[in-house]
Amino acid sequence: MRRALANMVRTPLGAVALALLALVVLTAIVAPLIWGEQADVTDTGDLLAGPSAEHLIGTDNLGRDLLLRTIVATRLSIVLALLATLVAVVAGLILGVAPLLLGPVLGRAMTWFTGIAVAFPGLLLALFFAAIFGSTATAAVFALGLAGAPSFARLCQNLIAGIEARDFVAAARVGGIGRVRVLFRHILPNIGEPLIVNSTIGAGGTLLAFAGLSFLGLGVQPPEYDWGRLMMDGLRGIYANPRAALAPGLAVVIAGLAFNLTGESAARSLGLADDALLRTVTRIRRRTPFGRAAAQTAITAAENGAVLEVEDLRVDFEAADGTVVHAVRGIDFRVRTGEIVGIVGESGSGKSMTALAVARLVNPPGRVTASALRFLGVDLQAAEGPALRRLLGTSMAMVFQDPMSSFNPTMRMGAQLAEVATEHAGLSRREALDRAADRLAAVRITAPKRRVRQYPYEFSGGMRQRAMIGMGLMVSPRLIIADEPTTALDVTVQSQVLDLLRAIRDEDGASILFISHDISVVAELCDRVLVMRSGEIVESLPASDLSSAQHPYTRALLAAVPHMATPLDRPLATLATLAAEEGRAMDADSTTDAETHAETHAETDAEAEPNPVDAVGGDHEEVGTR
Repeated sequence: MRRALANMVRTPLGAVALALLALVVLTAIVAPLIWGEQADVTDTGDLLAGPSAEHLIGTDNLGRDLLLRTIVATRLSIVLALLATLVAVVAGLILGVAPLLLGPVLGRAMTWFTGIAVAFPGLLLALFFAAIFGSTATAAVFALGLAGAPSFARLCQNLIAGIEARDFVAAARVGGIGRVRVLFRHILPNIGEPLIVNSTIGAGGTLLAFAGLSFLGLGVQPPEYDWGRLMMDGLRGIYANPRAALAPGLAVVIAGLAFNLTGESAARSLGLADDALLRTVTRIRRRTPFGRAAAQTAITAAENGAVLEVEDLRVDFEAADGTVVHAVRGIDFRVRTGEIVGIVGESGSGKSMTALAVARLVNPPGRVTASALRFLGVDLQAAEGPALRRLLGTSMAMVFQDPMSSFNPTMRMGAQLAEVATEHAGLSRREALDRAADRLAAVRITAPKRRVRQYPYEFSGGMRQRAMIGMGLMVSPRLIIADEPTTALDVTVQSQVLDLLRAIRDEDGASILFISHDISVVAELCDRVLVMRSGEIVESLPASDLSSAQHPYTRALLAAVPHMATPLDRPLATLATLAAEEGRAMDADSTTDAETHAETHAETDAEAEPNPVDAVGGDHEEVGTR
């Protein structure tokens, strides 16, 4: 919080906002203590006096000094406005989260109710509730609070709907996390900043609305007084002494500006509080993450052979009913130093699951087994605890398919990249941020020192993808696993990403395991290609030999890619039509009972709703039948 305030002070807007807010708060605290009694002193010999040296804006009908009463009224005006804002925020938050907690039926009804309430003007609702609750200060607080609740509820619902659609919320639900925990752990932290900003700005509007109610006689009642009450009293003699009404009105304007400007400047500064996590991590991790001897051994092993060695890799998932899905079934491959190896295949063929298994990211109920799974000469199956974490964190990088879902939207980009260096390289916070800017520059992002202060949504799709690659380069990895990094990118940005990966290989000597369903992209980038189908590698060949591939499935993948000579009067080729033309030759090698069972199951369910079990691309069978 101190850092956020410091950043606000550095900007003209923040400095002015905080100065005004401090002035208002200080006046609210001090004025009643110093001038409270003097403001209530009556002088029957000086009733309704005009401005003078003794009374700068005159006196009221009891001879009380109007300037002192305006200053003293600051406390009650501010307190009542803040209470009404609190009621609006709490009530709005309850209405806003209700659709998430109540389920689709009741939640939809709550959304409709909120929409109807928002359609009514706030002032009309305030007058309606004020007529019900009565003409007191407490009634006005609840009237304004409930009148402002629908707008906060709609804001919450819109924010929550956007966060609910994110992949990390879906993953939490798939993992069995309940609605309440999803709300407090994943949703509220991501909508906290706009809620705080809108609450601060809303306090300024509520202050004006409360003054309006008191001006109409529906708020503060004598003998108490706030700015609205003083404006009502001053209106009676506005032609004789206009300052009596203008002074409390000016006070409302100044206080409202203080809240509104503070809200705007806070929107630009609150996110920096996330750096506190980096400072904490830095203090507890001032050590070299990977021992020099072990690191040298790993580098020597990589230089003398393969960076990654995989033999008989299997990934299985067992359901509660005993059904087992074989996502990856006994594949072998290796990645040499400085080599770009592509894994290509249709969706569900097991490409991404292979990458997750190599990176030790498959969690139960997934089960990973292999005859050999070595990275930089280290057995990944035997290594555990901090040693494994340091090895993977410093020498292996993962570039995910959707960086917008992979980046935390509540943290600035620099903080997210710097966290890698503070966690695994022992850098200080400042050093890590400088490194983050350097890595953004390395992946050809312009103005990196400015970009590290921005949020993920301020980056374009191609910039986020390059930033994800930059995050992987924070600790100079020996192997980069790129899981479909060009998906959903236009051809220009796709070409830039591919050029960047080549440059990383050439400049840093890093090996790359590139995963894609687009065989033309793989042929352009990779040195060697592994073709996967149904969890198995059906063909391995140099990328330069793809045009003379022997396996029917590889030829079908190549033929399914449209080119300039593709006939415009014929339907585009698909794997299914090509299989028919080949006489289903692609299935000739599928002779095991398990594969026959998988093909039969796929044909049976072709017209039914897709089974999520089949999405991983492997066959499934009862336990013990393999």
